[in-house]
Amino acid sequence: MEKKRIWLPVLCLLFLLACVAAGCGRKSAPAGTREDGEYWIYYLDASGTRLTPNAYQTETTDTDQLVEELMGQLRSVPQELDSQSAIPEKVEYRGFHREETVVYLTFSDSYNSMKADQEILCRAALARTLTQAEGVNYISILAGEQPLLNSKGQPVGVISGNDFIDSISDVNAYEKTTLTLYFTDEKGELLYPETREVVHNVNTSMAQLVLEELIAGPEAFRLCPTIPPTTELLNVSVNDNVCYINFDEDFLSGSGTLAVADYIPIYSIVNSLAEAAGINRVQISVNGSGNVKFRDSISLDTQFERNLDYIGGK
Repeated sequence: MEKKRIWLPVLCLLFLLACVAAGCGRKSAPAGTREDGEYWIYYLDASGTRLTPNAYQTETTDTDQLVEELMGQLRSVPQELDSQSAIPEKVEYRGFHREETVVYLTFSDSYNSMKADQEILCRAALARTLTQAEGVNYISILAGEQPLLNSKGQPVGVISGNDFIDSISDVNAYEKTTLTLYFTDEKGELLYPETREVVHNVNTSMAQLVLEELIAGPEAFRLCPTIPPTTELLNVSVNDNVCYINFDEDFLSGSGTLAVADYIPIYSIVNSLAEAAGINRVQISVNGSGNVKFRDSISLDTQFERNLDYIGGK
């Protein structure tokens, strides 16, 4: 399912503010002409939700050697910095090759396991750092020897550092939230809570975030999904603490593949929304219509309220 894209203001000023807040131990944010041998390495802050640059000095001038050196700096954060690498530890870096002005970076398949918000921060850190090297204008990312794809399954193509400055996309507009979501077990008769931390765009509504995470499925090995993973969230809105959800037809057609009781998907949604987003009632429709029955037994032409009777382990 495609994540909602939020377009926001320019990044440069935010970098400046981030560096000033970090104190005198760090130089001001990248702007204008750099000193000879000076480069900016882009890390994530301690919360993992914002890019933050750190000045790095080197005497290396050979382009290929410099790219490898900068990659080493990206993956290894100095101990004195309250930062973390934008490249997750589980993502294996396998090297690069350069063709004219494009650096092709190869990572393991696990690169694709990053969530969309985390990946865009990683992509921005790579592009902003490496395109400072003389003669490098773009990067291209390969995940498991295959070109990186966007949410529509199309190749991302070459990436410029300016993609994250000159466009109105703000990769720093993220925050971390703790969610309690309800999934089921192998029996599929009761719901069990799973708590997870999610980094998300600040303009994504809590209701949308909860539903996207439910569709993505549980992370705990003992829990099982409650919504078909192919389900697409067409629209979600909240009015007077009532959440109106519009799924595509896979919410109905795919539900038969889940070995769960009929009411489990419904109250997985309702109880999760009530827990995380303060929703009192939930109205579910499919392709805009509420005049349908879920699994031929539950009419969706009603508003569902939180029901604790379906929660196990109480």
